Amino acid sequence: MNWLRHRKWIAHLWGWAGAVSIRTKIFGIVLGSTLLLSLGFTVQVRLALANFLQGEARAQGTSIARDVAARSADLILINDLYSLHQLLNEIQTNYANVRYVFVVDPQGQVLAHTFGNTGFPLSLLNINQVSPGEFQSTKVLQTDEGLVWDVAVPIFDGKAGTVRVGISDAQIHKTLQMLTSQLLYTVVLVLVGSLLAATSLTWILTRPILNLVEATGKIAQGDFSPRVARWANDEIGDLAVAFNQMADELSRTDELRREREQLRRQLLEGVISAQEDERRRISRELHDGTSQSLTSLIVGLRMLETESDLEKVSQQAHTLREVVRQTLEEIHGLAVQLRPSILDDIGLVAALEHYAHEYQNRFQIGIDFQTLGLDAKQRLPAPVETSIYRIVQEALTNAAKYAQAKHISILLKQSQGMVSTIIEDDGGGFDAAHILRTGLKESKLGLYGMQERASLLGGQVVIESTPGHGTTIYVRIPLERATNAKNTRHAGR
Repeated sequence: MNWLRHRKWIAHLWGWAGAVSIRTKIFGIVLGSTLLLSLGFTVQVRLALANFLQGEARAQGTSIARDVAARSADLILINDLYSLHQLLNEIQTNYANVRYVFVVDPQGQVLAHTFGNTGFPLSLLNINQVSPGEFQSTKVLQTDEGLVWDVAVPIFDGKAGTVRVGISDAQIHKTLQMLTSQLLYTVVLVLVGSLLAATSLTWILTRPILNLVEATGKIAQGDFSPRVARWANDEIGDLAVAFNQMADELSRTDELRREREQLRRQLLEGVISAQEDERRRISRELHDGTSQSLTSLIVGLRMLETESDLEKVSQQAHTLREVVRQTLEEIHGLAVQLRPSILDDIGLVAALEHYAHEYQNRFQIGIDFQTLGLDAKQRLPAPVETSIYRIVQEALTNAAKYAQAKHISILLKQSQGMVSTIIEDDGGGFDAAHILRTGLKESKLGLYGMQERASLLGGQVVIESTPGHGTTIYVRIPLERATNAKNTRHAGR
């Protein structure tokens, strides 16, 4: 549970930090690091200096005490207490950190001191005493004025008495305060410098990032023209180069998308126009052919009603039968042109064989039709059969209309869940890429229509053609996706 709470707390903290801008992060890191380092350095220097000064103070107290012990020995022996008192006052005057100096005899009586009119504090007598055989003794006293190092040095091995010197830490505190003030002043200067450095650093780092953000926003709105300059040969510069490459790819993709949309609109317009043309043609043929034939049939039947000569009735019946046969052939031709019933009845292979036979008779172009992995009775999903039939139909129409081919080969193959069709002719060929990009509307829409039929089923159409070297069209359509699409439509119904 504690681990989970810590994890949630860390996640909350990370979320808060992530919501802060990069500029604020850089300022915080630079200023925070500078402040922590400066304060840490100040504390370390202060502690080191305090230890050093305290050690110096103890050493100074010992040195002063020994000097006083050496100089006061003769004065004690001749009992010159006045000179001894003067000596102690001189020592206190010459050393600012000496809080007090006094001399006691072997019996513990104070011979001289520097406390003046305030009187000698008797509590100091037994605080620090030199044991026999010791050269000195130091005690740390906690007073209202701060710490005092009390140093005791014997005179003539304690036979003439003991010198006691008190070294105050007031001067140490003063020195430390002065040094700390200087260090803090330096910290302020460093922080100001860090602030200027952070400002420059954030401007250098965030300016290209902000340019990237601005350009990204424009690209998100559909404007693919913005590009960002590479400021330096670092990671941000590499990011700018990668962004420009991405923008170029998006621009090309958008251009292709627009072109495909335009081709879709043209294809739709062409389909609608073709439907209207086909309807007009069928209407005209029905009116000019079938309607006239039916009218002739009605007139002939009326004549039969009044005819009494059996021979003439027989001749008229024969003529009417021919009219009916011709009318049926015309209607059958129209039906086949709209959609061959053989495609629905017995499948793709038979429909393509029948169409290839009619194509040869109509255009006098040899066709070699082969199948692999398929037989005449095998059925494929209806969308696949329709698409392949229309693609082959369009390819053969183009070969007859534009390529002036003498021979065409068609290979229909099924393998590994894929139906492949290869249509190859020996015609004049063309520049497929140029036609798809800038060709005539009719031929362009025909090629694009073949690609669209295959892409709707997850397949593709690849057109390889070179002027003077014929044309080869490769069609690949996956059966699984076509079957799923068919099942989806049935389920929707």
